[in-house]
Amino acid sequence: MSTSQESGHGLFDLQEPDPPAVAASASTAPLAVRMRPQSLDEVVGQAHLLRPGAPLRRLVDGGAAASVLLYGPPGTGKTTLARLLAGVGNRHFVALSALSSGVRELRTVIDDARHRRDRLDQQTVLFIDEVHRFSKTQQDALLGAVEDRLVLLVAATTENPSFSVVAPLLSRSLVLSLQPLSDDDVRTLLRRSVADPRGLGGAVLLTAEAEDALVRLSNGDARRALTALEAAADGVAAAGESVVDVPAVERAVTEATVRYDRAGDQHYDVISAFIKSIRGSDPDAALHYLARMLVAGEDPRFVARRLMVHASEDVGLADPTALPAAVAAAQIVALVGLPEARIALAQVTVHLATAPKSNAVVTAIDAALADVRAGAAGPVPPHLRDGHYAGAQKLGNAVGYRYPHDVEGAVVAQQYPPDGLVGRDYYRPTTHGAERVLAERLPKLRRVVRGERPDRG
Repeated sequence: MSTSQESGHGLFDLQEPDPPAVAASASTAPLAVRMRPQSLDEVVGQAHLLRPGAPLRRLVDGGAAASVLLYGPPGTGKTTLARLLAGVGNRHFVALSALSSGVRELRTVIDDARHRRDRLDQQTVLFIDEVHRFSKTQQDALLGAVEDRLVLLVAATTENPSFSVVAPLLSRSLVLSLQPLSDDDVRTLLRRSVADPRGLGGAVLLTAEAEDALVRLSNGDARRALTALEAAADGVAAAGESVVDVPAVERAVTEATVRYDRAGDQHYDVISAFIKSIRGSDPDAALHYLARMLVAGEDPRFVARRLMVHASEDVGLADPTALPAAVAAAQIVALVGLPEARIALAQVTVHLATAPKSNAVVTAIDAALADVRAGAAGPVPPHLRDGHYAGAQKLGNAVGYRYPHDVEGAVVAQQYPPDGLVGRDYYRPTTHGAERVLAERLPKLRRVVRGERPDRG
């Protein structure tokens, strides 16, 4: 082992790079695996869980036995933390994936764990990735072993465990929420991977612009960042070069959109084109701009917020289902996260782009705001004022108010706005989509409410 490491230092010497030799002699394990932290001191991010006295720090440092549910986005260190927990004391580590394991595999692990406990005095750490994909039956099969601490369960999930893990298992586990890595966290990992002998060992130079592109591309996912870095480094090595720049990153990930800058003009240009494509009823262009934002690492919560605003601003009551659809997509972004949430964002993008359009709602509220700001805010009519207190009637409050539900149709002639705004129309529905019905009904409502005679015919 030591000979290999010393040889690696020579091959990865920054002064005398030999890219083809690097590729030939480097470990076949992916860069993200080679750079996996071997101690808590190497872990980047998750400071809220690793500060002195925090639950995870106590579990790793003190060797306490408690089953853990690690909840967070991809690439935030769930597998790494599971392995660090397994490394405490005399523990045996077993990893299962919920995608490929069933009750039979669980029972085999539990039987082996019992043997190790009884014969070898060794505790088994069972790591289950994507535990939310386990059925209720599979999760129930774990309960006895977790209850008796036959296995120390460390389960990882990208979904809120309150909704995806059965209550008995949830109550027996410590739930720890992991956060996406910050840009500075990802930057630290990239620089460490370029310099560390376990990684690229200084064989390449990563330019500042390429580093920024990788940080944006990662969207807080360490694995994504290191995978892209490795692909870019392999590409320059194959070309006999040693500098990883933005074109090298673009070639590696086959996406030119890494040039998108979340803090610059591209950010505003692309989101503007996205919204204008939806407003213009072009779902294909809208999906293109959505894809550019997602690939470039735009915060999906930002996209979801813009979609909610657009649903009211440009669709409105022409399609009353548009706003609930946008809100639902935002909830999926919050509860599930990427990559799955891309589907919901695409669905609502297509929904809004193909929906009938109306800006009548935003026009109405803006007109009302303009009047109020101009001073058109007279006293509330006496019959509309609160009458639920002693002495209200003596002041004339609520006197003469007509309860609409007392008449057929639930609409009565009655003044609702202040005196100076009687007859003022703010909401002017279009004839698009569902608003067509409102455009026909609203004039009739106004005539009845205002006590006007109906039109002839």
